[in-house]
Amino acid sequence: MTITAGFIPLIDSAVVLAAATQGFAAEESIDLQLVRETSWANIRDKIAVGHMDVAQMLAPMPIASNLGLAPLPARLVAPMALGTGGNTIAISRELNAAVSQHGVVRDGDAARLAEAFKKVINERAERGERRLVFGIVHPHSSHHYELAYLLGHAGIRPDVDVQLVVVPPALMPDALRAGQIDGFSAGEPWGTAAAMQGTGVIATTKSAIWRSSPEKVLGLRADWAEANAEGLGKLLRALYRAALWCDEVDNRDALVSMLAAPQHLNIDAQVIKAALDGEHAPAVAAHSRPQRIFRFAASASSFPWQSHALWFYSQMIRWQQVQFREEDIEIVRRTYRPDIYRAALAQLDATIPSANAKIEGALSVPTPVGATRGQLVLGPDGFFDGRIFDPDKLVEYCDSFAVRAPKA
Repeated sequence: MTITAGFIPLIDSAVVLAAATQGFAAEESIDLQLVRETSWANIRDKIAVGHMDVAQMLAPMPIASNLGLAPLPARLVAPMALGTGGNTIAISRELNAAVSQHGVVRDGDAARLAEAFKKVINERAERGERRLVFGIVHPHSSHHYELAYLLGHAGIRPDVDVQLVVVPPALMPDALRAGQIDGFSAGEPWGTAAAMQGTGVIATTKSAIWRSSPEKVLGLRADWAEANAEGLGKLLRALYRAALWCDEVDNRDALVSMLAAPQHLNIDAQVIKAALDGEHAPAVAAHSRPQRIFRFAASASSFPWQSHALWFYSQMIRWQQVQFREEDIEIVRRTYRPDIYRAALAQLDATIPSANAKIEGALSVPTPVGATRGQLVLGPDGFFDGRIFDPDKLVEYCDSFAVRAPKA
């Protein structure tokens, strides 16, 4: 069976690339044809019209499509996550110098960074200078919601006190170098690339904002999933085994070479290695070591938690991309499909969560949870501000934010 799979040149395309190039898809009798794209809008639209079968997709994007926020109507599903972590917030050296004057040190403390941003924004306003400009990869992205979450913590209103602009991930370092943006929120290796070019500094990471949180998913049309259930199951098994391979330390050199290839990311292998190792990420204060940026399979990182989907929905409501509707909760839940994931992986010795959703932010230490077999330990999943997201109390959660877009 031939399946076409779209990807964007980012490190978290690794699972899809490994499935195609390391033999995992072939072992499931799948000819996985890779299609490289440069923008998330291309990925979304080509999936919608059927020019691709599946794609690496921004985790909130299938939700946005199912809520009517995409230009081309299509019902999408996400039966698998492609890992957790992988995003960084990089800022210009000039902005880094400014926030350093307000107590920011290289520990990745998201709360301290947010407060420093607020002080710099106020100082610039007093001097009559332009607003800070931050690049995001797409309005319906974890990059956008996490940056907005960080800014909102300090009372900063996205698109009011700062300007947010959409920039393709690979162009972020160049836009930063040219002074067109003052910072960006994007998947690796582009934060590391800016740091190694000497034009930017990684100020904090996704993991410092929301630990163990999703970045990309496998996205596809629901009708394709229904018509090709057997083939999708084979693909998910191939992707799961590829994710395990990507997590193995012994495969690191092969992973770096695969990602750096001209037909994939087409970037220096040293940048890839530095990004995977977190060499330029802020040190974790307690251990003085770089943060682990990526998990591809460990701790259920490939499981499509419906609570993740509902958190993204809460942020769409918070920033008035959508109005809350009770009936949309089920639409959002049914976008992420743990049932398809479980059915596909039943043939493997995979340890899968028994639940479809969890209370996000409740785990402060590695915690054993119910699983289909064996023991599954989930990692800490806290938000930097200590908030807890209970999917069953979504409206109360949305109303709890002091900073949010005014209701229409």
